[in-house]
Amino acid sequence: MRILMVSDVYFPRVNGVSTSIETFRQSLAGQGIEVRIVAPRYGAEPDVPGVARVPGRPVPRDPEDRIVAWRSMSRTVHEHAAGCDLVHIQTPFAAHYSGLRAARRAGVPVLATYHTLFEEYLHHYAPFLPARGLRALARHLSRRQCNALDGVVVPSLAMQARLVHYGVKAPIHILPTGIPLARFAGGDRARFRAAHGIVPARPVALFVGRVAHEKNIGFLLAMAAEAVKRRPDLLLLVAGEGPALPALRAQAARLGLGEAVRFTGYLDRHRDLPDCYAAADVFVFASRTETQGLVLLEAMAVGLPVVAFAEMGTIDILAPRQGCRVPAEDPAAFADAVVDILSDAALRARLGSEAWGYARSWSDEAMSARLATLYLEYHKKNGNPAPWKAHTKARPA
Repeated sequence: MRILMVSDVYFPRVNGVSTSIETFRQSLAGQGIEVRIVAPRYGAEPDVPGVARVPGRPVPRDPEDRIVAWRSMSRTVHEHAAGCDLVHIQTPFAAHYSGLRAARRAGVPVLATYHTLFEEYLHHYAPFLPARGLRALARHLSRRQCNALDGVVVPSLAMQARLVHYGVKAPIHILPTGIPLARFAGGDRARFRAAHGIVPARPVALFVGRVAHEKNIGFLLAMAAEAVKRRPDLLLLVAGEGPALPALRAQAARLGLGEAVRFTGYLDRHRDLPDCYAAADVFVFASRTETQGLVLLEAMAVGLPVVAFAEMGTIDILAPRQGCRVPAEDPAAFADAVVDILSDAALRARLGSEAWGYARSWSDEAMSARLATLYLEYHKKNGNPAPWKAHTKARPA
């Protein structure tokens, strides 16, 4: 079976959407599914089989992302849709319209994953426009786009509820992104700490993610200011890059955090990031607008206790309360939960063990098997033969 994934974002741009696409691309191969990808070009990325790049330019106020040329995107998607059994759209910009058009022309089903709660994000990037109007626009566009599809995939119950509230009538399937457990199994704690000048015994609270305003990292800085009152040796490590970095550095300075907080910048996902997780003692996360919260599962996969808010998509992960603490939305209460874990080795070990075991139920293999089944269901609904028969070529005698 051949699937075309179309997206306005992909590696080397690091975020949850890129991670989801790449995780499924690799794990679906084990299900006998070939995935083709059309995504933006960011610079001089090396050619990768099955990945087509479309030229673009930096997004104003967000230079990490790209605006692709619409005609070029449409042409490239149309070319690569040939011979595919289904089109899977990953983002709601040029990718949505070109993917939808190509699928309809080819007569194949089209799905989209609704990764991002745009009504909560747009005002951060267009602060000069009324927030209420931006939210209404995001809801309208989401409803219109989703109802043009054969089906919608969402990573959490909360996202399903939100789209139903918008008025989406297309079938909605809850299917989170899985975690490649093996990737996070071999992190080197000592190597990371030595490379970053962190002494072995220093307690480290870690945040990993895009350094953006919607991630609520400012709350974590306020939490750290409370936590150092009990644990003066605490280090809050913020791993990632993004547009909020200058403002967060300024906030840390105002709070007098000094060496109590450190911003590492981008970390390579295949070596540095697993080492970073292994080097930490507790994972902290304060976002209220996540559609899933993959980094929570990544942290749990290496046995890190988690302290986080259970909001939106993170509810699905944190609801069983395994390997985690969910404090009140108050910096002092959050700091108490973090310090309690750091100061109690037995508690930290128990929560870490729970987290490690719980993460196993979110493996990439399990989730890719579910997605493969969904693809096949839509393929059959479309009146097509079994995909392995449709693509079988007669061999010469």
